[in-house]
Amino acid sequence: MSSASVHIVTYNSAEYIADCIQSVLKQRAVIDKIIVIDNASTDDTVERVRQWGDRVVLVTNETNTGFAAAHNQAMSMSESDYYLVLNPDVMLDPDYLLHIMNFMDQHPEVGSCTGKLVFRSQPGLIDSAGLTINKSRRAFDRGAYRPQEEWDEAGDVFGVSGAAAVYSRKMVEDVSINGRFFDEDFFAYKEDVDVAWRGRLLGWSAAYVPQAFAYHERGWKQGERAQRPLRIRRHSYINRYRMMMKNDSFFYMMKHFWYLAPYEVFSLLYFLVREPKVLAAWAGFWKDFAKLREARRIIQSKRRSKWEDVYKYFQ
Repeated sequence: MSSASVHIVTYNSAEYIADCIQSVLKQRAVIDKIIVIDNASTDDTVERVRQWGDRVVLVTNETNTGFAAAHNQAMSMSESDYYLVLNPDVMLDPDYLLHIMNFMDQHPEVGSCTGKLVFRSQPGLIDSAGLTINKSRRAFDRGAYRPQEEWDEAGDVFGVSGAAAVYSRKMVEDVSINGRFFDEDFFAYKEDVDVAWRGRLLGWSAAYVPQAFAYHERGWKQGERAQRPLRIRRHSYINRYRMMMKNDSFFYMMKHFWYLAPYEVFSLLYFLVREPKVLAAWAGFWKDFAKLREARRIIQSKRRSKWEDVYKYFQ
């Protein structure tokens, strides 16, 4: 029987962590480990996690290493068949893992899978039913803010949201670069899209299983961009270009020119006028250019999918 480990990265997550862990402990699937990596919380998150004793493996980092690095840290501590990458503000239905593991056991070509995520504050509306991406290289949560009953059909998706994503260990080991699954330079945002794109290039599928159900609070909601710290907004902005540098086809960039160009012009004008400080993120991009180019070389050398089989998801 397949097994899973559950990986939760916390940062000032005291408000949600108890509900999250309780929902994990109620899972009917076989769970080898529950691993919590705390990224230097300043609230009482760590104390709340410690109440679970040896039922939870707790690691406390001295600094906030970011979502990607902390989840890589958790993955290095597990040898389970599947890894559930879980946000602390998510509550799982007791059969969430069981439905997904059964599906993935029956479909070994599927390297990543998600269930139906709905908003905790608006339980009738979809938070995420997987990821989509368009020709301007913008990724979105499928079905976001739509009635949940519209999303009852299982199927193939471009990728899965990192809020409650299940990855097979075989995929993780196959697509990792220099032993790292998530790109640790993606401190926050789009690391799940980057992994989805890389997985597609290397021949892995992703799937949505609506029978698996979860509630997500979502830390940042629509209309709250101005409240995000400048550092986070910079990462959110530049990570799109980082993943394009590593994964994209120059031929398809030219083919999609009339989708990309208008967005790039609008985006540049917006940031010049509204958020000029965000554009300083380009300094980090050019500083890391050699590293990005090497990552691209590795990914493209391992590509097993035909370009057209990848870009059919770019709508």
